[in-house]
Amino acid sequence: MVTGSITEELALAVPAEQLWKAAFATSDESSMRNLLTGLSDADVKIHGDGGPGTRYTLKFHPGLGGASRVLIKGRLAARDNVARVISWDEVAVEGGEVAAAAQLKSQVVKCKVEPTVAGGCVAKIAVEYESVDGTPLSAMNEAKLMEGYVGLMKKAEENMVARSVQFA
Repeated sequence: MVTGSITEELALAVPAEQLWKAAFATSDESSMRNLLTGLSDADVKIHGDGGPGTRYTLKFHPGLGGASRVLIKGRLAARDNVARVISWDEVAVEGGEVAAAAQLKSQVVKCKVEPTVAGGCVAKIAVEYESVDGTPLSAMNEAKLMEGYVGLMKKAEENMVARSVQFA
């Protein structure tokens, strides 16, 4: 049962194909660490072959969500490299303001990357969540939850622009 859903469209200054290849096409530990340099500490763990069912664990530095550490865990549900759509289920966030303020039973996160005429791309992020008490998050907590996912995309963009040769 879905308690609430939030969406965000984020314009990014990197080509859709380049972002997709760097962030979502294979998602191995080394490329994820490189892509999230400056945001994620060395604790990026991926268990599985990179296909559906693969489990991801990302541990972040202080500052993301106001906690000493934020841990995001999830399971890859589906990846479509042609349509550039990826989704994770069984997503859990531990630490941070949203995790402390709103107990979420589950999250499903989906991202679609589309090219723009200007040569960049738009990342369309959708989060469906179920809260423990069955009530929707406040608008402020929904914004904080989405802010975390947007922050990941912006850090990836920043690193890709700064070191485009490494991600080409």
